[in-house]
Order: sequence, then structure tokens, then C-alpha cells
Amino acid sequence: MTTDVKAQVQRWVEETYNPTRAKLPERQPTFITQSSVPIKPLYTPADIPDLDYLRDLGFPGEYPFTRGVHATGQRGKLWTMRMFAGFGTAEETNARYKYLLSQGNMGLSVAFDLATLMGYDTDQPEALGEFGKCGVAISSLRDMEILFDGIPLGDVSTSMTINSPAAVIWAFYIAAAEKQGVPMANLRGTLQNDILKEYSAQKEYIFPPEPSMRLVTDTIEFGSKYMPHWNTISISGYHIREAGSTAVQELAFTLADGLEYVRWALKRGLDIDEFAPRLSFFFNVHNDFFEEIAKLRAARRIWARAMRETFGAKNPRSWLMRFHCQTAGVSLTAQQPENNLVRVAIQALAAVLGGTQSLHTNSMDEALALPSEHAVTLALRTQQIIAHETGVVNTVDPLGGSYFVEALTDQTEKAVYDYFRRIDELGGVIPALEAGFIQQEIADASYRHQVEMDSQQRVIVGVNEYVSEDAPGIPILQMDPRGYERQCARLAQLRLERDNERTSQALAALKAACAGTENVMPYLLDAARSDATLGEIIQVMRQVFGVYHEPVHI
Repeated sequence: MTTDVKAQVQRWVEETYNPTRAKLPERQPTFITQSSVPIKPLYTPADIPDLDYLRDLGFPGEYPFTRGVHATGQRGKLWTMRMFAGFGTAEETNARYKYLLSQGNMGLSVAFDLATLMGYDTDQPEALGEFGKCGVAISSLRDMEILFDGIPLGDVSTSMTINSPAAVIWAFYIAAAEKQGVPMANLRGTLQNDILKEYSAQKEYIFPPEPSMRLVTDTIEFGSKYMPHWNTISISGYHIREAGSTAVQELAFTLADGLEYVRWALKRGLDIDEFAPRLSFFFNVHNDFFEEIAKLRAARRIWARAMRETFGAKNPRSWLMRFHCQTAGVSLTAQQPENNLVRVAIQALAAVLGGTQSLHTNSMDEALALPSEHAVTLALRTQQIIAHETGVVNTVDPLGGSYFVEALTDQTEKAVYDYFRRIDELGGVIPALEAGFIQQEIADASYRHQVEMDSQQRVIVGVNEYVSEDAPGIPILQMDPRGYERQCARLAQLRLERDNERTSQALAALKAACAGTENVMPYLLDAARSDATLGEIIQVMRQVFGVYHEPVHI
């Protein structure tokens, strides 16, 4: 059949396509994906000659999960609409969370400010000028209690985008839940906790790779033993893509990181089926509709095969990849910001058709400021309209079997395996990072994309084509101007009121644990309960682990 189709494709090209193109030339000499992959004018069965339906696609909810991890897709439970939010003080963000929950948001997702992400208290000199600007400031257990005041932590699922200080922030969250009377075993949520991508993309690292990987492994081990409903790591391609990578690079480097976390957990002595079901992923969904769908389908298939065939997992839940998606922040433009509503809607639709388990939709004003209440409501309504009005959730994997989608999925998968080979040749993920290989690949892709934009090979509406001189006319979020003072005052009051002897003892015990081989999570919990601040805890850990400085590659 494939031979017959190939012959007929050639006939079509010669008799129909080429004569038409001669009369009506195509708009451009070549067509490419967002990642600069060439796209053919037509896809047929001849483009997927080796596709074995049962081996490569199968059925939804069954290995290799190409068609989705749930047999019913979105016909049963819709994806979790988890809007990412955080700004200013814990009080301000708490009010935003309550608003989002009242509007149909299904889960909370915490954005932290830069000082928190880097392990500093708000009142430390290194944090000056960063308070509350890209997220909420959390410097202590008291801040965490205020952040979730009036929100029952036993009833909500919480995701926290935090990496270097992830274990500390998790300890604050667990301790805050205890004060609400919720045992840690009942908590549901996800800790991003993906330190490897910090070295390649986001650069919000504190400690060197080896002690950082130890901390991640400690959280995986602790969660496996005591918190069965918690995802202790969300292996994140999002920031790799935001740094300028292609879709293939995002997937390859993310999965390579994920496989490295598995190796470290196995080295710790954990059983693959003990922790693999709680691993989760986080992907960026960019503008190229079909490329993003193909990426997500390939991701599930590659991960399932690695878990079953490479690592020998026996539990089917260990084979399936569960992931959260977020629309592409880097695609948002300050010019004509209302256009971002359209971009986000298309990206969100791709995430849904790609089979995401949860989704955040960016707000139209995020290229200008943190999202206003009006903008974030429109972003949430985008998801709700897709869920309830478009019909795309009425059948499972409606694009499965598309010649184009399946060919692009196969092409993506092969390119990912090629990156795996190149990383292995360098000695693994950490040596590849230390050699600057992953960073250089991302930088090169980002440069190519910028050249394509500058030369108008790639049109960005409102930026390099269809440009308007009108200034943006949308309202911008204003934070409490006294928030910084209140936060610093709260920290000063905390240090006066707490039992400082108990705090010192907890920090000394933590330091000894860091210098040894014990799991540090119990000691971090004791430090959190004793009202040690984030900055104090991280400083103790710095004394033992050291601070990472990225090598300069010329």
C-alpha cells in the first residue's frame, strides 16, 4: 500500500501540485515549524511507513500512552485549571487565590519572587529591589500561613514553582498545613524542584549540582515514604523553552533530566515503582499548533518505553507520563497586548489536544506587568470555553492518526533520541552541563529564531508586521506600595518573638545533617517549625554545600 501511495504522491506532485504552484506561487519558498523544521506540502501514509498502530500508538490509557494516559481522555474529568499566581505580600496573593477559586480555578499554583527563588529573606541586602515583583515573597512559616489563610490545604491541590530552595519551601508548606490540622499524608500537590534545568536555562541555582541533586533525591525519598499524594518533582521543560530552545530541545533536555533524577533515586536504593508514579512533568506550549501536539505525544511514548524497557518498572503507573502545561510566556508581546488573548487560546487548545493533565493560561498583560484581575479572569475563561464550548473534549485524542501529526511525532522522537546519544557521549547530563553543551544548543536556537524574526522570515503580528504605533491601553496591576515595609517589619517581629534558642538548635542539627548522609527533610521541617527563616536556613546549607559559579565557556 505504501508503495502505491508513494507513486500516487509523485503523480500528484507532477500533475497537480507543480502546475498549480507555477500559476499561483506559494507565499514563501519554504515552510517551517516554530523550531525551524521544514514542513512538506502534503502528508500521506507514505510518511509513516514504519508506524505500527498497536506498537507505536495503541489505545488511550494503555502502553505506550501516545494517545493519552487516561482511557476516557477529557470525557471524564477535565484537566485541572491551575492558574499560576503570586505578587507582593502574602496577603495580596491570598486575596488573588480566593478570587481565582471563586471563579472556577481548580488548583493553586504559587509564583515566588526572585529573592525567595534565590533563598534570601526579603530584608537581606541581596534582595533589595526584588520584593514581590515576579511572585510572592515567602521568607518564613508565618508568610506561608498567611498565604493560605482561609484556604483548607486538605481540600486543594497546590503547585509551587520553586527549585533551589524547594525543600525549604516545601517544609514551610507542610508545617503550615500541620497548623491547620492537616497531616502531611493528606496533602496533594506538586513541587517543581527541578534543579538541573536551572543550570541549563533559568540560572536560579544556589548550590553545586551534586549537593543540589542530593536535596532533590531527599525530597523524592521523603515523599515516597510519607506523602503518597504529592508529586515531589515537576521536571520542567518550560524554562528551557523560555530560554530560546526549540521544541525538540525542550523535550530532549527535559527527558534527559528526568532520566537523571531516576538514576539518582535508584542509586539511593529506592525501588522504581516506589517513586516513578509520583514523578511529573511541566511543558511549554508555544505557537506552532501541530508541533506542540506532536511534542506532547512523543513525550509520553519516549518516557513509557524508558520506564518499562530501560529501568524495568513493573507498575503500569510508573510508565505513564503526567504533565502540566503553560502557554508560552516568551510569545507574549508588549505591542498590541490584546493579540496575546488569541495566542494563548491557540496554545491552550494545543495543550488540551496534546493530552495535558493540568493547564495555566498566561494573561494578555504579562509582557507589561504581573497580570491584573481582569486579565487573569479572561485567561481562565479561555480554558473554560475550550472545555465547555468547542467540542474538542468529546472524543479521546481526536488528532490521533493524522498523517501529519504522526509523522511529526515520529520525527520529534528520533531527534530526541539523537540528543540522548550526544549527551551520553559527553558522559551524562551533569558533564554535558559542565561542558556547556546544553546551554550552547539553546543559545544557538535562540539566535536563529531572532535572525528569522529580524529578517521577517518569521512574522510576529504587531511586532515586525501589521505594526501599530498606538500605545497599549490596558490597566496594569498596582501592588501595595507599603508591602515591602510590612514584610520587613513582620520578619523583625518574628525574630523577636520566636524561641531563638530552639531556632539555633534546629539550624545546628540541620547543618550536621547536611554534612552527613541523612535525609535532610526531617531537619528542614524542624527548622521551619522553629520559625527559622528561609535566608537563615539557606545560609546554613551554603556553609556546607558551597555556592555554584557557572564555568565560562569560550
